[in-house]
Amino acid sequence: MSWHEILNIVLVNLRTILKVTILSTIFLFLILLFIYPRTYQATVSILPPEQENSLGGFGALLGSGDFSNLLSGGMSSASSQLFVEILKSRTAALYVVKKNKLVEFFNADDKIEAAEKLQKSLNTDITKEGIVNLNVDVKSTFIPLIFSDSDSLKKLSALLSNSFIEALDSINREKLSSKARNARIYIEEQIQETRALLDSAEVALMNFQSKNKTIAIPEQVKAAIEASAQIKSEIIQTEMQLGLIKSDASENSRIVAALNKKLQELKSQYSQFETGSEDYLLAFKDLPTLGKDLAGLLREVRIQNEVYVLLQQQYYKEKIQENREIPTVEILDDAIPPKKPVGPRVVYSSVAGAIFLFILLSLIFILKDKKFYDNKKKKM
Repeated sequence: MSWHEILNIVLVNLRTILKVTILSTIFLFLILLFIYPRTYQATVSILPPEQENSLGGFGALLGSGDFSNLLSGGMSSASSQLFVEILKSRTAALYVVKKNKLVEFFNADDKIEAAEKLQKSLNTDITKEGIVNLNVDVKSTFIPLIFSDSDSLKKLSALLSNSFIEALDSINREKLSSKARNARIYIEEQIQETRALLDSAEVALMNFQSKNKTIAIPEQVKAAIEASAQIKSEIIQTEMQLGLIKSDASENSRIVAALNKKLQELKSQYSQFETGSEDYLLAFKDLPTLGKDLAGLLREVRIQNEVYVLLQQQYYKEKIQENREIPTVEILDDAIPPKKPVGPRVVYSSVAGAIFLFILLSLIFILKDKKFYDNKKKKM
């Protein structure tokens, strides 16, 4: 069939096509307006988690005795995408279901089923700036003007969106608390070991001084003891950092590599105190035997004392971190009850339906006429 024939068929049947299309569109419009369930959404926006530098922020980490960047950096090790994945989790959905008692609302048999239905209603989006937007589809029943309370549904949509952010904050804080708790336990063990080593070193020094009386230590040796003790304490500190970070499989391997590199450099520096080098004030091997023994004992006491003080400070930091209630999620815009539903889009859907129906009816008449002409030709 040519385009002219197709157009002619449509024009011949145009009145019938328009009549059916208009009546069907009105019927569809009325269904969408009065019968079809309405959907409400209230969007909440949260700021992206704070990010450290590309190497995980270990510039400050390696230059100090504070392990908190490793253990409880919280949002610094997260990302907007991680936030979204947490929000989509069953754990977050269960939190919202329990908080708002949604089992009956979703007509579910239990909390798990309600959480699954809630997850399907969740919508998330990340902007190019990393801002996370979240909302939940809250649907009314059929014939919403009679059987649903639109104001209650609007408030519920805002409540659910804000509840998801509360769930995210709760899960994130639990994560930080767990990491801090593990760190505290680890540090407690190190404190006990260091305390035992310090007590042993102090007793050995006391026995040595009691046995050998007073031995004069040159100022150069005292300076060397201070310097070597400082390096040794940094070595022990770095080894503990490695022990902590390796227990967390999620940490960046680049940080481990950087710590290992720093550890090797520190050990190299420390070994030069034992072997002698023109870069240092005095090599311990050049001391008289008794002086060398005394210097070693003094150095050991100094090392263990510095490590013990460091661990005590860090222990209380992690104990505070474990029990703190500071929010870990920054909200940009709270969810508020929407003024109107987002669905159904009555006018748009009606117009789209009318266009589709007009094309479908036209196609039916075209195929019908084509079949008629084909049969007529066969008979001839």
